[in-house]
Amino acid sequence: MLAPSFRSAAAASIAMLFSFMAPPVSADTQNPIEIREWNVPYEGRPRDPFAAGPDEIWFVGQTDGYLARLTPSTGKFGKRDLGEGAGPHNLIVDKSGIVWFAGNRNAYIGRYDPKKDEIERVEMPDPKAGDPHTLVFDADQSHIWFTVQNGNFIGRMAMDDRAVDLMPVPTEGARPYGIKVAPDGTPWVALLGTNKLASVDPETLKIAEYTIPEEGARPRRLEVTDDGRIWYSDYTRGKLGRYDPKTEAFAEWTLPSGDKSLPYGTALGGDGRLWIVETGPQPNQFVGFDTKSEKIVSVRPVPSGGGTIRHMMYHPESGVVWFGTDSGTIGKAVVSPDESLIVD
Repeated sequence: MLAPSFRSAAAASIAMLFSFMAPPVSADTQNPIEIREWNVPYEGRPRDPFAAGPDEIWFVGQTDGYLARLTPSTGKFGKRDLGEGAGPHNLIVDKSGIVWFAGNRNAYIGRYDPKKDEIERVEMPDPKAGDPHTLVFDADQSHIWFTVQNGNFIGRMAMDDRAVDLMPVPTEGARPYGIKVAPDGTPWVALLGTNKLASVDPETLKIAEYTIPEEGARPRRLEVTDDGRIWYSDYTRGKLGRYDPKTEAFAEWTLPSGDKSLPYGTALGGDGRLWIVETGPQPNQFVGFDTKSEKIVSVRPVPSGGGTIRHMMYHPESGVVWFGTDSGTIGKAVVSPDESLIVD
């Protein structure tokens, strides 16, 4: 059940509808995950779901400008319109239940309080930072780190006073995209416009860049394992890449669909398994890769087709990867930790 204030807001802003769940794709010994999807009752490219709990899934409608919430146990949805031109790209939910989102077309980070049905805008301090892109919390949720793709910035916003720092990426046209914070507190960023990764010193805010050996590499999303190694999807070359900051060494693996793979969304499971979606094949394919054995553990088609799966989140309490699709669904992949299911 949605919070009363969320349900009782103006009818023009909020709608409550039921959705129908697509038939699940069951797990088997060769493909040890199960996928379920819910048809979103609104247009607008539902994407970037965030699980605030196992039964509270928030996401954005990028092209139609809304925040929405799915209650999986009931199939109910609620929607909060953001007004013309918002272009929300990504959202995250803090430990107090506040939703933070990237106003990608209006140069702001938004704060939405579901209980009060109130929105606060944190404007970008530089007009060149017009497209806040992907947000992520640091470990204690004192800051939000974020990328600004076309503006070519990496940003940091303080949660207490909303102060924003913007750091220009040294490489022009680098297109900072996916971002994750490593266990040591260092933000790492995939630079989609070039063959580089970047890190930011959280104390000095100095950016360092790391060149992937292959000039044609284009990293899009990334994950950081507990050992500090960086795993990234190479969108143009159909590779899964890895960078080890300790040895400064790169390694890569060809994904099942090769150069037609177009790997995009990624999520890291609690068992050290990386989940990556190939968006070139239709239907899209969920590919599981064990970062310890360095083997593929699963290749699973998405029931709705997916269109393009852009960003994903692993919810550790339920062992579920949540994703949105251009096919108009919000989905979950129940991932298996069973070591006996590794595919040789």
